[in-house]
Amino acid sequence: MGKKLLQIIVAIALLVAGIVVGTKFAGDNRATVVGDASRYSNATGSGGLLTRSVGGSSTGTVHDVRDGNSIQAAVAAAEPGDVIRIFPGTYTETVYIDKDDIVLSGVVVNGQWPVMEGNKELNDAVLYSGNDITVENLQIQHYKGNAVMGQAGNNFLIRNNNIIDTGVYGIFPEFGTNGLITHNVLSGIEDAAIYVGMSDNIHVTNNEVFDNVAGIEIENSRHSIVENNYVHDNTGGILVFITPGLPIKTTFDTIVRNNFIVNNNTPNFGIPGSTVAGIPAGTGILNMAGDQTTIEGNVITGNKVIGILITDHMNAPNVTLDPGADPSSDEIAILDNMMWNNGYDTIPEIKALKTLELVDGNVEILNVGASANSCILDPDKYITVGLKSFGTCGFATTADVSTYLLDEPAQRREIAAEDMGKRAYYGVCAGCHSYNIKMVGPPTQIIQALYMDNPQGIVDYITSPTKKRDDYPEMPPQNYLSEDVRMAAAEFMLQVKQ
Repeated sequence: MGKKLLQIIVAIALLVAGIVVGTKFAGDNRATVVGDASRYSNATGSGGLLTRSVGGSSTGTVHDVRDGNSIQAAVAAAEPGDVIRIFPGTYTETVYIDKDDIVLSGVVVNGQWPVMEGNKELNDAVLYSGNDITVENLQIQHYKGNAVMGQAGNNFLIRNNNIIDTGVYGIFPEFGTNGLITHNVLSGIEDAAIYVGMSDNIHVTNNEVFDNVAGIEIENSRHSIVENNYVHDNTGGILVFITPGLPIKTTFDTIVRNNFIVNNNTPNFGIPGSTVAGIPAGTGILNMAGDQTTIEGNVITGNKVIGILITDHMNAPNVTLDPGADPSSDEIAILDNMMWNNGYDTIPEIKALKTLELVDGNVEILNVGASANSCILDPDKYITVGLKSFGTCGFATTADVSTYLLDEPAQRREIAAEDMGKRAYYGVCAGCHSYNIKMVGPPTQIIQALYMDNPQGIVDYITSPTKKRDDYPEMPPQNYLSEDVRMAAAEFMLQVKQ
């Protein structure tokens, strides 16, 4: 079957799934019925325009940036409420937004985009620490670190960007509340194309992600919806994780619904030893230790290892247990999903589990480890392994939940002097450094052992880093942070525990 024909079939299938998603389903006759919709009672009920509480206000002055000008110079001149319009051209720079209420908006003229070009020399394209930030209509390519990284800013809007080969992450909001990521196209990322880290009240919708290691990842975050995305030809499609060793210890209340999750069989090219490097090529949806994850209405097909994998920390590769984090995946609800042609070329571990349960055929859904109070709506619809403890779901749809975005913008995050080191560590350092496991950078424990009572040594290194080890990518300089913030972050990093 040609790829184009498969896409047409999948599109028709998604339309069918959309028609039936709101229907009620009685479930089977098993005695155990678990799960209800009460955990969604705090969701925004009215819905409305998703953009009503996120992004910049666009109430101020418009600054035009044309080919040959500097985007960063326009940011420096801007005041809260201003709009920076970027016209077609090539801009080889890193842009830091450390003020609130700024709109960074590309202008596409006759099909020509403004291009931020890293030339495989610059680490990051856009870094923002302000609140109420919009980044839109940009083509961002060939950076070594991140395309768009949020560092503790609330009420962000990242939309309509074309992101190609930007290193470790594509769109990476860290430690933010109330954010919308929509209508972006991302490819060629060696970790996660869209990576939501330690954030709350997030909506990820209508994006296309392909040819990445991880397509979309919700990590150590709460109250998130991932819907209507086209996730194809990655190593792993959609991931819901608790990564041990981070300051935020939980992931819960995630809805993954109405996505195309197709042919995620790309060989894993993640950083060796990192968490994502352990994802088997051919994984559709992976939930690792995330709680209250609802999987509904997705079209999941062509993923050669497994369609849906639920696991805990004990059975996951490249993971060190964190005593502060619950290692199990609890309260998982698998509702009505359209699944076919998954698990056709699976790994030996799944073959062994299938043999133990005397299961014939290609396994579509696998649970490994304990999973308390979890449920599946129609278990006979799929070939499953490890779901004997799952009850029948007491609810059939999340259709009444339109979004977890807030009705009004979240309070702007302001960093008091006494909290400066903690906030910088959470919002900047923890994006790449877990306490005790390998992420993008070495664990915080190793940094503490190397520098001990020498915070100035950390400051000197992060101001002008040099590559020291082949098993980690080069660290981008953090000299855009003030010297006081760098020192506060270094001091906090040396005394933090777990």
